[in-house]
Amino acid sequence: MYRALPEGKELLDTEDVANYLGVAQATVWRWCRDGEMPCMKIARSWRIRREALEAFLERSERSETLVGRFRPFLEIPDNVLAIAQNSELLHNLDAAFFRVGEARGGLLLKFMSDESATEDELRENFERKGLEVGRLEKEGRFRFIEESYPAGGRPQELWGLLEEGIDEGRSVWANFNWKREIDLETAFSQQEELSQLVENSLLVVKTAVLEEVLDKWPGSDLRRAQVVHSGTIWLSESGLSLSRVSPPASA
Repeated sequence: MYRALPEGKELLDTEDVANYLGVAQATVWRWCRDGEMPCMKIARSWRIRREALEAFLERSERSETLVGRFRPFLEIPDNVLAIAQNSELLHNLDAAFFRVGEARGGLLLKFMSDESATEDELRENFERKGLEVGRLEKEGRFRFIEESYPAGGRPQELWGLLEEGIDEGRSVWANFNWKREIDLETAFSQQEELSQLVENSLLVVKTAVLEEVLDKWPGSDLRRAQVVHSGTIWLSESGLSLSRVSPPASA
């Protein structure tokens, strides 16, 4: 039976949402447990903000959004390479990646090295793209992190943060970008270390690179970069490509 949402109640329980949508309460529990619906757990009960429910319904109606495409693609753990045609699309990738991490209750880490934008500009850009960075920072679920050694120290920096216990048992969604030319051997070594760090963890790592940087790589290096990661995201003005690396077939 469908019922209206309780008036003036901003923090809804699963029964409110189930009655409103006409689904079983167990379905709402599953959405919350699997990270499909943004929510919080108070004691042993799930709670959903009214605006989060509205956003959930809007995303369901527009399943072809970037966030909608990422949601079933990204796994926990994961280590993906993202390729963007230009800086604007790269920022779209960043925002969509973090919105999926937010929906799954994760801690979101934006590593900054050669960003042309300031932290405030990035925060404003994320907000425009639907990621409530200000609120997430207050909740302790989003951090901007200045990289001290982006050419090769990313695995150590990430591991150091985990050693501090910042995750508190949550999944951690870390975003790195390559916007300039880098030494490929150093980059591959770094990405292999990140892959090892991701194994058997709650880490989801996305490293994005601009096409103009990628165009200077030999074809063999591009193939090597794709195989080092568990998946590849390629976003251009003409479309989106998502692919997974499969284990070698047995003889």
